[in-house]
Amino acid sequence: MTSHNAAAVPEGLLTRLLKDDSAGGIILVIVALIAIIFANSSYSHLYAGFLEIPVQVRIADLNLEKPLILWINDGLMAIFFFSVGLEIKREMMIGHLSQPSQIVLPGVAAIAGIAAPALIYVWLNAGDPIALRGWAIPSATDIAFALGVFSLFKSRVPVSLKLFLLSVAIFDDLGAILIIAIFYSSDLSTASLAIAAVGVAVLGMLNYFNVRSQAAYLLVGLIVWTAVLKSGVHATLAGFVIALFIPLSLKNEDGKPMLPHLEHTLHPWVVFMILPIFAFANAGVDLTGMGWGSLSNSVTLGIALGLVVGKQLGIFLVCAIVIKLGLAKLPKGASWMQLYAVAILCGIGFTMSLFIGTLAFEGLPAEYLTQVKLGVLLGSIFSALLAAGLLMMSKPIEQEEVAS
Repeated sequence: MTSHNAAAVPEGLLTRLLKDDSAGGIILVIVALIAIIFANSSYSHLYAGFLEIPVQVRIADLNLEKPLILWINDGLMAIFFFSVGLEIKREMMIGHLSQPSQIVLPGVAAIAGIAAPALIYVWLNAGDPIALRGWAIPSATDIAFALGVFSLFKSRVPVSLKLFLLSVAIFDDLGAILIIAIFYSSDLSTASLAIAAVGVAVLGMLNYFNVRSQAAYLLVGLIVWTAVLKSGVHATLAGFVIALFIPLSLKNEDGKPMLPHLEHTLHPWVVFMILPIFAFANAGVDLTGMGWGSLSNSVTLGIALGLVVGKQLGIFLVCAIVIKLGLAKLPKGASWMQLYAVAILCGIGFTMSLFIGTLAFEGLPAEYLTQVKLGVLLGSIFSALLAAGLLMMSKPIEQEEVAS
């Protein structure tokens, strides 16, 4: 599978995920369970107090003071989106999504997978303007969690479906970034945005003049992130924008291609530290006193049904239409049932859905976030179980096909 030219470029995130998919998803499940146990134990006050610890960074007149939970959601998740941006740029320039023919099926699948869950949520929450703020929550896919489930059945599914799942997730992440930028930014500061724009222009100049100092890009990127943090636009978007200006093939001071080197370096930190910390900080839902009324709440129900029903119907139906029209082909070696199972698997929202939920109901009573957490957990768990059941029914494929 590896060409001679590919040896010059370090393995990207896509290749590494194909080799070891389960670790990140398993860790997320364990950490989420720990968070739920803490939130429902006699130590729940310690869990809540830990997340509210004030953290301050001050340099001259610049003062950044936030509780720990916001440093996690605004700071660590910016690094995650930086990693996502690096992946998207590489995949679209030299990777699996560099050919137009490879974009059609996952592209339309991702669009439908964003639209259908949103429509279900809006339908269930029509007439409640506050609840409607969460319309985008069930539109997200947690690729680490989804691949963790998928990897349990790697002897039964062709590698083409892994590529399809990853490609859908890439477009899904891009859609989430656009949604956050357009719908979850407010009270914009013109001065801060101007500073961020100047920083982005400097990044463009560094790229244009082939500056090889990796530290220069990261330092300017830190300034851009700080300005965006103060601007009213969500700070995670800065991470994505900065990634787009990292040179793909230009070698850094150590003689390594800059973008693949950064992507390779960040990967274990994102999978084994950043996402688990985020999951621990945001998955702790208090189940005390919850009954049928909690489960049938329109926010909870809209998220759960959006993930379980909206994702699978949107993705599978549009894929079927596009394939039947001859605009794309069924992934090589895959059956329709396997494609349907992957469509269900995309309903595992978890990290990204929780993240959008924190933005949608920021500053509102805590009950909204509780409803978000419950809906995301229910929708993600049911999607995982349904997909696993279908994939388990697939016959094992030839060993050499699995190895390829």
